[in-house]
Amino acid sequence: MHKKVAVILSGCGVYDGAEIHESVITLLRLDQRGAEVQCFAPNVTQLHVVDHYSGDETDESRNVLVESARIARGNIKDVRELHAADFDALIMPGGFGAAKNLSDFAVSGANCTVQPDVLHAAQGFAKAGKPVGLICIAPALAARIFGAGVNCTIGTDHDTAATLTQMGAVHHDCEVSEIVEDAAHKLVSTPAYMLAQSISQAASGINKLVDRVLEMTHE
Repeated sequence: MHKKVAVILSGCGVYDGAEIHESVITLLRLDQRGAEVQCFAPNVTQLHVVDHYSGDETDESRNVLVESARIARGNIKDVRELHAADFDALIMPGGFGAAKNLSDFAVSGANCTVQPDVLHAAQGFAKAGKPVGLICIAPALAARIFGAGVNCTIGTDHDTAATLTQMGAVHHDCEVSEIVEDAAHKLVSTPAYMLAQSISQAASGINKLVDRVLEMTHE
């Protein structure tokens, strides 16, 4: 029986949305493993829009759901339609959108909040004991989703790790090719582009995360 996995995206582009390589690697690996995937995103305005060529912020306004649809090739739903009962697992790729659109971590740090629709959906998986995978900077949401004491990684960035610790998470340093597993919470995390210097390096950890999340659906 094919496992059904929800993937929450945060826009389209590393600086203001979902990291495209991380998102595509995740979707590719899920497909290779025979999973049935549905993408979701919050129907909200992005924090801001960044010109990915110049790196400058622009005066444009874009919608997170509409932009995420670019990665999902249009096959995407409002995250308000995401119910844990309909899926076996949840995965969130990184990119600054996780810290800007799925939450306000980029602005508020340890005092951050998670976008309400995203939080409601993610906590549904946590409460149901279903596996969750958080990639790159997305583990910044872990303490808000699971509560204090959750184990996770964003790699080896000590300042960011200290902020996660302040929020109540237990941070573990991790190489780009590895994962950190919290068996009690069924949470898997990996650094990806928090450390990766190439797309293949990012894939090395993401593939392990996807494989482990799928394994957890049988446990």
